[in-house]
Amino acid sequence: MQLLSVNVGRPRPNPWKGLSATGIDKRPVDGPVAVAAPGPKGTGTVGLVGDRVYDVQHHGGCDQAVYAYAREDLDRWEAELGKPLANGVFGENLSTVGLDVNGALIGERWRIGPDVVLEVSCPRIPCATFQGWLERDGWIKRFTQAALPGAYLRVVEPGDIRAADPVRIVYRPDHDVTVALAFRAMTQEPELLPRLLVADALPEEDKERARRRTTA
Repeated sequence: MQLLSVNVGRPRPNPWKGLSATGIDKRPVDGPVAVAAPGPKGTGTVGLVGDRVYDVQHHGGCDQAVYAYAREDLDRWEAELGKPLANGVFGENLSTVGLDVNGALIGERWRIGPDVVLEVSCPRIPCATFQGWLERDGWIKRFTQAALPGAYLRVVEPGDIRAADPVRIVYRPDHDVTVALAFRAMTQEPELLPRLLVADALPEEDKERARRRTTA
């Protein structure tokens, strides 16, 4: 298990949400990239130095500090869409290989290289920017049905990472809530929401949504 690339965004116009810019256009970078906890949502900061988000209401902050997507899943989408997909094209900071990103447990921790530890927090939910960026009508529905969302991670231990760094799973919590399960619960299968409450590492806003479903 390792990083194929570390990807940082280049700001570009965002006509799909009516915002001044988007950071979804992420490209692999050479050399080490510093990783640190960005603080609360609302500032635009994320976990990788040199990167940022512009939809500060919905993205960024500690619970969405770093976004990871598996190269194996990008390859699947390449075959389905009939077009090459470069590392970073889904807006991911980390393109991985040999790591079951969607099968990761909420709260699972990864050590990347010698220093950095990240914790799986929640799945990525697709938005209008993602659909517009890929220039595919119906992409949100297609991506949601596949339930291969990739994982957001929070920073537990800061440091530097770079392409080819090994990834080791150093902690797995004692529950069965995977990234894929959480995504299905938050999108197409809300009846699964009560199952998410055993995942302590889930962001508080997602746990509150699950609690409301439980008491409804």
